[in-house]
Amino acid sequence: MSTTMAEAPAPHAESGNSPSVCSDQKAGQSKRPTCILVLGMAGSGKTTFVQRITSHLHAKKKPPYVINLDPAVHEVPYPANIDIRDTVNYKEVMKQYSLGPNGGIVTSLNLFATRFDQVMQFIEQKTGQTEYVILDTPGQIEVFTWSASGTIITETLASTFPTIVVYVMDTSRSINPVTFMSNMLYACSIMYKAKLPFIVAMNKVDIISNKFAVEWMTDFEVFQEALESETSYVTNLTRSMSLVLDEFYAGLKNVGVSAMTGEGIPEFFDLVQEGVVEYEKDYRAEYEKLKAEKEQKERSRQKDQMSRLQNDVNLGGQGDMEVDKRLKGMVITPGQNESDSDEDFRNEPEEDEEEQREYESFKRFIKLQKDRQQQKYEASQGITEATQGDKT
Repeated sequence: MSTTMAEAPAPHAESGNSPSVCSDQKAGQSKRPTCILVLGMAGSGKTTFVQRITSHLHAKKKPPYVINLDPAVHEVPYPANIDIRDTVNYKEVMKQYSLGPNGGIVTSLNLFATRFDQVMQFIEQKTGQTEYVILDTPGQIEVFTWSASGTIITETLASTFPTIVVYVMDTSRSINPVTFMSNMLYACSIMYKAKLPFIVAMNKVDIISNKFAVEWMTDFEVFQEALESETSYVTNLTRSMSLVLDEFYAGLKNVGVSAMTGEGIPEFFDLVQEGVVEYEKDYRAEYEKLKAEKEQKERSRQKDQMSRLQNDVNLGGQGDMEVDKRLKGMVITPGQNESDSDEDFRNEPEEDEEEQREYESFKRFIKLQKDRQQQKYEASQGITEATQGDKT
């Protein structure tokens, strides 16, 4: 895969903010790829949705740059340009740090986030070559939305590129008003935490239309009528929360889509373009300010680190140098071609010494049991022959 940066236009000789210079700057900004950060509950069809929009863009001759951030997924149904599994071994992380599945995902994502500056370099090299960068997040949504690594990745992207957050909702499981309200509350919390243009993609409209959900968001009375049939304790809370979310619904972009059939995908990208305009108007200045503050902190940190390093050298210390050596060992590499690497992933033997020892132990146990059965059989045959000889 070529990672050559597109040639920059020749600079103008004139100085000052002439109209031609301003137009060139706007043109350069418009060529920056739009980052689409896809979030969703487990089972909402998030990864299938990523596959659908990826194939849609390929059909439009606009191949996206796709990044998989789920370290625990066995295979992905789309060609990933950067895959976290190529950098961090999820099973090895669980084993080394004695973690469970969710802890392993969080730690893997944290390790990957420490080298996300390398990912940013690969994306910047695609400026002018691709229009969209699509990021598929872990199936456990809370792992990304409420972790430090999720915040780092989101803010790093948004400080440089137009970034849109997409929340994939399972429409077929939201026909219950209480479940629907739970989804909307989660979407609301993500939107206000991310502070970025936000789109709710109501997936699986091939199973059931999303018209009921749109009506519940726009007509308070209709939603209250739907709640009348609910008799659970949480119904009163849901009724109260529906009043609070009116302001949230008013500015919420939503679209019904089907990851299976492709229905609603063109309308989804129309909303993405609206989100880019919203980013440039309302969010870009804030994130550029945040980026400048982080750069200032980084310069201060580096200055402090150099002072400590100088002290260590003078004192013969090795502490910080050893840490730097360990961190430099992890490098993120993009895919070498556009083809999916799932086949290579499946064919790679998993080197698990513990499993191998268990397998060998099991084989010895089976052999021992067979030998004992054989000895019992031979002994019983000898007794039978001896008895028959006595009778004769």
